[in-house]
Amino acid sequence: MIWSRSAMEIIGGLPHHVACVMDGNGRWAAQRSLPRTAGHEAAETAVIDVIEAARSAGVKWLSLYAFSTENWRRPAGEIDILMRLVRRAIRKHAPALHARGVRCRFLGMSDPRIPPQLARDIADLMTLTSDNRQMTLTVAFDHGGRRDIVEAARSLIRAAVPAEQVTEVTFAGHLPCSDTPDVDLVIRTSGEQRISNFMLWQVAYAEWVFPHVLWPDFRAAHLWECLDAYRRRQRRFGDVRQSIPTTGEGLR
Repeated sequence: MIWSRSAMEIIGGLPHHVACVMDGNGRWAAQRSLPRTAGHEAAETAVIDVIEAARSAGVKWLSLYAFSTENWRRPAGEIDILMRLVRRAIRKHAPALHARGVRCRFLGMSDPRIPPQLARDIADLMTLTSDNRQMTLTVAFDHGGRRDIVEAARSLIRAAVPAEQVTEVTFAGHLPCSDTPDVDLVIRTSGEQRISNFMLWQVAYAEWVFPHVLWPDFRAAHLWECLDAYRRRQRRFGDVRQSIPTTGEGLR
């Protein structure tokens, strides 16, 4: 990959964990008088481009919001096509992701409506890439931030943890994928400015960027612009100091 000067300058203030709310597929299709599912299909190119750009830049954790618990409310036909598109993308790109050292994980995946064939392909992908350490890719699929918090509370109750021993650290340890670090930067495409129930615990102190580009048009250059915007910010985490680092190695 040929890096521009501006992209190379980003490396010094790189976020440790970047999360993307991939918004705008339906509007992208509507602008072209196409069915909504055409937008989901076009989104695959953006996903692969962003994964490779983030990995090449040195981002260690990348999380993508692919399907929420609320998305089950969509028309059954759209959901069916989306599930088939995800399965096709996994089968197509699994070898390349593995070859590039990307560890793939899925956050959510508890609804029985998920097709068994897709669930098997996802399990196979996670097994194939489980030992990779170049970058961890978390796909939030059938994910809800509130549900994760409820599940953590249930886990604490089942473990009979005394109330006085419940701290932020112990609570986080009972969340799904509990080794996931806090999110440093959230990118939500299409200009919408909502959290949408996405990784609510992990984004507590994240920086947010809202590019107006629709997700199917989002490319590596847009990612670099977002990383550069992050680099230019000062993260104080409630403090008043001016020099708290903007990398993933800073305060948590």
